[in-house]
Amino acid sequence: MTTSINRQFRLRSRPTGEVTEHDLEWLEEPLADIKDGQALIRTLYLSLDPTNRVWMSQIRSYIAPVELGSVMRGLGVGQVVASRRADLPVGAFVVGFTGWQEYCIADDSTLEIPFTVLPQPLPAPLPAFLGVLGHTGISAFLGVELGNPQPGETFVVSAAAGAVGSIAGQLAKQRGARVVGIAGGAAKCEYLVEEVGFDACVDRHSDDWREQLDDATPDGIDVDFENAGGPIMDYVLDRLNVGARITLCGLISEYNDYSDQGARPGLQNVSQLLMQRVTLRGFIVTDHVDRYGEIIGELAKALGGGALQYAETIVDGLENARETLNSALSGNTRGKVVVKVADL
Repeated sequence: MTTSINRQFRLRSRPTGEVTEHDLEWLEEPLADIKDGQALIRTLYLSLDPTNRVWMSQIRSYIAPVELGSVMRGLGVGQVVASRRADLPVGAFVVGFTGWQEYCIADDSTLEIPFTVLPQPLPAPLPAFLGVLGHTGISAFLGVELGNPQPGETFVVSAAAGAVGSIAGQLAKQRGARVVGIAGGAAKCEYLVEEVGFDACVDRHSDDWREQLDDATPDGIDVDFENAGGPIMDYVLDRLNVGARITLCGLISEYNDYSDQGARPGLQNVSQLLMQRVTLRGFIVTDHVDRYGEIIGELAKALGGGALQYAETIVDGLENARETLNSALSGNTRGKVVVKVADL
């Protein structure tokens, strides 16, 4: 071990709006020695995801909120640097809940989900295992599978330039659907249409985004891959066809509204779920751990064959994680957002 110090973020208060330095404290702590049944993992890349903001609040969720005073929860890719357990050998690259810290002690009594050892040789760069070949790529795969777009149907995906949305649109396109993205800004829309292959894209920053969505979906919407929530989802509800399907992956536009009271805006067009006989299915990627190997294999095959493109925003320095998360939640990033914590 080359250091006895562990730099990390600890949650000190529940944010209201953007996350501040008073909510997440940046500090240094002594690094403990590992015991039998433990391994020490050095974080190399940290995934920044909208769900990080959910975990900071006390809203009822699929996983308990991060406790005040605890290291901020987060997924990362790391390397085992010391080990007293056979399943995590020294030198192995792993993916799992490293937390927002430079070093993590892997211990069965504290891990929500065990670390996964990555294959050698690596089929892709390490950050890809937090994106297209990680939980965000798996989320896209599962959501498209649940929505089951058919050839000729209209598939709409919000937060379309993000890590999940950009992959979901490509997978739906491969199934023969007409894919319409909703993204923030003309540059993102141009990227999705010209480089990724979407059929159309709606700029949610434009005053006429509703009219743009009308024009892009003249035959209505058959599948909504929902990442945004709020006014975007509400308007999409009013354009759904009879028998439409919604796969609910995220509600990113609402997360900064979450507080200790869980206050959040409501939808006005919920009646359309009834009127159009819509199927709405929420899903959480960690409910499908048993399929990770299968799905990553499919995504790796598509990636290796040139059938998938992906973008990354990589920011240097763990100390920048808080500001980068705020930027991502404001829609100022493209593709998978990752913090580079350490060099190999």
